[in-house]
Amino acid sequence: MLIFRHTTDLPAAVRGCAVALGNFDGVHLGHRAVIQTAQDAARQLGVPSAVLTFEPHPRSLFRPDDPPFRLTPWRIKARLIEALGVDALFDVHFDEAFSRLTADDFVQKVLVDGLAARHVVAGYDFVFGHRRGGDMGFLRDAGARHGFAVTEVRPVAAPDATVYSSTRVRRHLEAGEVAAATAILGHDWEIEGRVEHGDKRGRTIGFPTANVELGAYLRPRLGVYAILAGIDEGSATVWHKGVANIGRRPTVGGMTERLEAHLFDFNGDLYGRHLRVRLRHFIRPEMKFDSFQALKDQITADSDRARALLG
Repeated sequence: MLIFRHTTDLPAAVRGCAVALGNFDGVHLGHRAVIQTAQDAARQLGVPSAVLTFEPHPRSLFRPDDPPFRLTPWRIKARLIEALGVDALFDVHFDEAFSRLTADDFVQKVLVDGLAARHVVAGYDFVFGHRRGGDMGFLRDAGARHGFAVTEVRPVAAPDATVYSSTRVRRHLEAGEVAAATAILGHDWEIEGRVEHGDKRGRTIGFPTANVELGAYLRPRLGVYAILAGIDEGSATVWHKGVANIGRRPTVGGMTERLEAHLFDFNGDLYGRHLRVRLRHFIRPEMKFDSFQALKDQITADSDRARALLG
């Protein structure tokens, strides 16, 4: 997959594409339906398939004081989109200047002059342009004027009629409902980052942990999870079973949320390495213990539970 941080002066190989538009935070099953529709159109036309998304997420610009909410920061989002077999990914830098583009300007400068799009696909609720001046009706009219086709993808729902949405995923994760979130995403929810030095207390009780800051990630329900932890080994990722705490560590007076992962049967050095952590099962809420021995006993029980859940 080719990745472009701009939509100007593009090579001929990616112009004239069929493109899916959206934020795609989570790349859930509804998003995949939008992207698949663009891929189907690309095959019918014999042109490249593409996705156009926005970084940072527009909500970060318009509501900077909101709590962290991202499901898939850029690196994970790009990896998930690449796995779908898309030919090109356009990452539009969403800043104050871009937010002031009118809907007409967006169509002209991005879709027509930049991408020379042949077919444009978006979800039913997609809006764009300054003060949300453009919607799917506007886009259809623009397509008729400029010569590109437009497909609107209606809501995609589970068999129980639950509509797939990033908001629903966030609510499930905030409630610790991992399986329900996974069912909407179509994949495990994942946190990744560099392993940083912590206070090393885990080593003193026999459970060394890899510490990853949460940054812009949504805070799921604070507590203990059965996990799969992936370590990059060259071009491959090697997965290990484990247990992780996501929280503030009240027993030691912690104040900032972070992820602390203990990998089963692993003795290597992870400091400075890139770690991927997939949440598989919620085990219990975070709690404060009266002693380190009580904490150690609980971690032992949590580890046994995680091993059983992971099989």
